[in-house]
Amino acid sequence: MREFDFIHWIRSVTRLDSAVVPVGPGDDCAVVWCGGERLLITVDQVLDGVHVRLAEHGAAAVGRKAMARNLSDVAAMAAWPMCAVASVALPRGFAREDAEKLYMGIRDAGLAFGCPVVGGDVSTWDKPLAVSVTVLARPAGVEPILRRGARPGDAVCVTGWLGGAWRGRRHLEFTPRIHEARLLASRYDIHAMMDLSDGLSGDVKHLCEASGVGVEIFAAAVPVHADLKNGTMDPPTADPLTAALCDGEDYELLFALSEAHAAALLAEQPLGVPVSRVGTITADKTITLILPDGIRRPMPAAGWEHTT
Repeated sequence: MREFDFIHWIRSVTRLDSAVVPVGPGDDCAVVWCGGERLLITVDQVLDGVHVRLAEHGAAAVGRKAMARNLSDVAAMAAWPMCAVASVALPRGFAREDAEKLYMGIRDAGLAFGCPVVGGDVSTWDKPLAVSVTVLARPAGVEPILRRGARPGDAVCVTGWLGGAWRGRRHLEFTPRIHEARLLASRYDIHAMMDLSDGLSGDVKHLCEASGVGVEIFAAAVPVHADLKNGTMDPPTADPLTAALCDGEDYELLFALSEAHAAALLAEQPLGVPVSRVGTITADKTITLILPDGIRRPMPAAGWEHTT
């Protein structure tokens, strides 16, 4: 079973009242009407041996990542987090000290954005550590940005640098781009946005599928992280571009906006983190990588995906 095939099936059999749930499965957060206000909801999990290595990374870092992944989903829709609940399945015999570190990692990552943990559940089992966090968020004066608004002719941009996050500690220590997303949404006409968790190659495909468009990505414009270029990665990679496209775990923002607004954004660079234009939205629904020599080829079909 492939993860995204299963997700597509869930969406195909889900029937929701759009007057109550304007955004259901398939975006970074669901959006529901609650008491006359829109409430955004996202949930994500961290599994030892899949998303983290507990023995190597430590319980506090695992907890931090479990919360930060959800906050990155909130950033993807330019929302502001309100509160969270967490559920943890501890390996039998898990030390109390490590359980406390796990919780403090979750708590502190949330409090950095005013998002307290208000409840949850704790259990033990004979399997590796599993942590699930659900975050509730609100628009807070900024219209939520979905994946499905990209238009032909839009510029495609990303924040930060891509690739190699899993090879070091960047996948544990990233800062969710909540402030950056809200500034983007309030100052520029952002048509579609999501966070980069599965790699640019896979995530730009998701954005295009949601919007019913295609894209041309310029290989020379992809902001490859310096660690991939200078040989400090362990193990080193023979192809930094492919790593930047496919590694995932970057937790940066991927977004589409008009040419005019992109030009202003790139000139102003107001975020405190670099913004790069990496491509252009097209009408033909193909996902194309344009190499520095002008050769065009299909985007690598890689990127993080759970499979069984």
